[in-house]
Amino acid sequence: MGLFGKEESERVQVAGLTLHCEICKNDRFWAREAQLNTAVATFFNFDWANPTADCYVCDRCGYIHWFLPSR
Repeated sequence: MGLFGKEESERVQVAGLTLHCEICKNDRFWAREAQLNTAVATFFNFDWANPTADCYVCDRCGYIHWFLPSR
């Protein structure tokens, strides 16, 4: 089994364009979500209420590309 539970990395499209790594120009990524913690929510133990971001990890160099959800 590969990284993050998938068998192999995938090509990703963001805003209708194929994503290429900013560092190595690779076009294969592992997808995952990350929570965007804030100090106030953490202080009051409301981390679950924080927004999440879509993250794409380059399968060649490991650089992480972060994207906020579209509104």
